[in-house]
Amino acid sequence: MSRSSRVVAEARAAYKSFVRRRVAVFFTFFFPILLIVIFAGLVRTGGGGTGLFSQPPGYYVPAYLAVVVLFTPLSRVGSEVARFREGNRFEKLAASPMRRWEWLVAQTAVNTALIALACAALLALLAATGAQFRLSPWLVPFVLTGSVLFCGIGAVLGALADSQDGAITASNGVALPLLFLSNTFLSPASLPAWFRPVTDLSPLSYFAYGVRAATYPGNHAGWPGSVGADYAVLCVLAVVAFALGAWLIPWTER
Repeated sequence: MSRSSRVVAEARAAYKSFVRRRVAVFFTFFFPILLIVIFAGLVRTGGGGTGLFSQPPGYYVPAYLAVVVLFTPLSRVGSEVARFREGNRFEKLAASPMRRWEWLVAQTAVNTALIALACAALLALLAATGAQFRLSPWLVPFVLTGSVLFCGIGAVLGALADSQDGAITASNGVALPLLFLSNTFLSPASLPAWFRPVTDLSPLSYFAYGVRAATYPGNHAGWPGSVGADYAVLCVLAVVAFALGAWLIPWTER
């Protein structure tokens, strides 16, 4: 079996595993839609200020996309790594021609495709609620690269967790602080001055900076200061995270 055939076969299995889990489908597609319906469609805040949901709806495009780009790969890949380890499936794969990075490529491809589909649905719904934003061609590379980044981080969490439940707990423990402290739902002005530079340590901040600058012009904040530079940082982080995640996958007992 060729390398591409191995990756495709594993990706097909990963997709079937995803659609069989109704909770995973719900949180990937319907939970972000529920957030948009509540906050962009019903609450309709945005009269100014610096608090939560005080900006115009278009400002939160990166935040809504981040719900999918962040939570789905962290929980899905993390739990899959832990599940494969608990079932000794990695040891069986280690006896085959498949390599650990090929397995992670297959998982990442499936998650990235599903995330892209969910993000397209979210953007359509946001537009339907009257949110003013620009459909920039930068959206595609940011969503794809952000998905790869957090698939890599999810693999790291799954490799370090002691069980599948532990991997899910760890992914939620990482995702929730990142979601609200990475210039997504909270504007930098709403945070203490001493804490604002700390947000630049979050990989999600560069997704939020770049997407916001591309879709909501005039509202870029933070380092390095342009859409292209934000994307370059995101790419470097994605390569590092993916490589580390592939290396840490427990292919054999250590």
